[in-house]
Amino acid sequence: MTTLPVSLRRLGAEVRIGIVVPFDFALDREYWAYAGDDVTLALTRTPFVSGPVSVAFAEDVGDEEVVARSVGDLAACAPAVTVYACTSGSFVGGVAGEARLRTRMEQAGAVHALTTSGALVEALQACGAHRVAVGTPYDAPLSRRLVSFLEQAGFEPVSLACLGLGGDIERVDHDTVVALTQAASRTPADVVFLSCTNLRTVGFLDELEDRAGRPVLSANEVTMWAALRAAAALPAALDPALYGHTLGR
Repeated sequence: MTTLPVSLRRLGAEVRIGIVVPFDFALDREYWAYAGDDVTLALTRTPFVSGPVSVAFAEDVGDEEVVARSVGDLAACAPAVTVYACTSGSFVGGVAGEARLRTRMEQAGAVHALTTSGALVEALQACGAHRVAVGTPYDAPLSRRLVSFLEQAGFEPVSLACLGLGGDIERVDHDTVVALTQAASRTPADVVFLSCTNLRTVGFLDELEDRAGRPVLSANEVTMWAALRAAAALPAALDPALYGHTLGR
């Protein structure tokens, strides 16, 4: 079972992608795992913010001016696409906030701006998904902001499972991610989404899908899929039959 109707590794082309991540991001290797041999990634980090992961924290790391400065730091690399790779920082302000963030990124020099939450919307649309089961490592108030974002974007969040963590999300182990996915997928849904770019999923998404009995999308997966697609490294027309997409299983 594949999670998106494209192969990320197989269809890479010569392209440069700029990625702005929060200061505490620790999973650079996940993006390189998706990139393929002909894709160059240029990463930079936003400034340090104190405090636990929360609504206020997400608002700080997703501040438009903070992200814009980081986008400017990548300008010399001339990326074809620039991504703000933070789920909470891009959904915390709702659909309107995500749109404002992309606009400000382009004002700061991004040729084509994307965010992880915007990439999620693209991926759900490409998969034909409507009912979404949600799993997050966050506390309940921040997790509910994601539910609200999905509702504003026209989807139906049917379940919410969260770990309640205020930090060290990159340390969440395999078994905990499996349990989170299973908790989120107890309600029938078209797809399960695992939020947070600091949540490890590379290498066992297929296992998660087999256990859940439905497609599972992760934050880093949709981020790189949308970035490669926008950079024309993936075909504009996605053929589920060609790429073996099995969303209907």
